[in-house]
Amino acid sequence: MYHFKAKMVVLNGIFVALIILFTHIFAVQTPFLRISFGFLPLAVYAAICGPLHGGMVGAAADLLGCMLFSPGFYFPGFTLSAFFSGYVYGYCFYNKNISMKRIFCTFIFLFVIVDLFFNTLWLSMLYHKAAMTFLLSRFIKGLIFLPINIIFFSVVYKAVQKYRQKIF
Repeated sequence: MYHFKAKMVVLNGIFVALIILFTHIFAVQTPFLRISFGFLPLAVYAAICGPLHGGMVGAAADLLGCMLFSPGFYFPGFTLSAFFSGYVYGYCFYNKNISMKRIFCTFIFLFVIVDLFFNTLWLSMLYHKAAMTFLLSRFIKGLIFLPINIIFFSVVYKAVQKYRQKIF
C-alpha cells in the first residue's frame, strides 16, 4: 500500500501551483493559441518524481487551472494531454542520464504528439473547425518556442539538480 508523506503532498501542491501560474497567469492567451512556460515546472517535477507522479500532477494542474481560470468550459481532452505530457517527461527523465539529445528528443516527441496532434484535435472538436486552421499557427509557435523551451528546461533542471538533496 502506498503511503503519502507530508513532504510529497506539499511538493505536489507547490508544483501544481507553479504549473497553474505559468500556464494561466504568466501567459499570453488567444482562443486557439497559448504562449506559456507551464511545461517547465511539470517537466522538472516529473524528472524528479517519476512518470506517474508527473502525469497526476499535470492532470491535477489542468483540472484546477481550468476551474479557476478557464474562459470557456472544461474539456477532458486537455487533461489527458496534460497527464500524458507529465508521464512522458517522467518516463524520459526520471532516474536517467539527462543529455541534450534526450531533452531534444523528448520535447520534439511531445511537440508532435501532444501539441500538434492531440491539442489540435481537441481544439477542432471544441470549435467545430478544420484542424488545419489551428495547425499552421501551432506549428509556427512550436518551431519558435521549441529551442527556447529546451534551453529553459536544461538550465532550470541543472540548477534544481544542484540543490536536489537539500530540497527533496
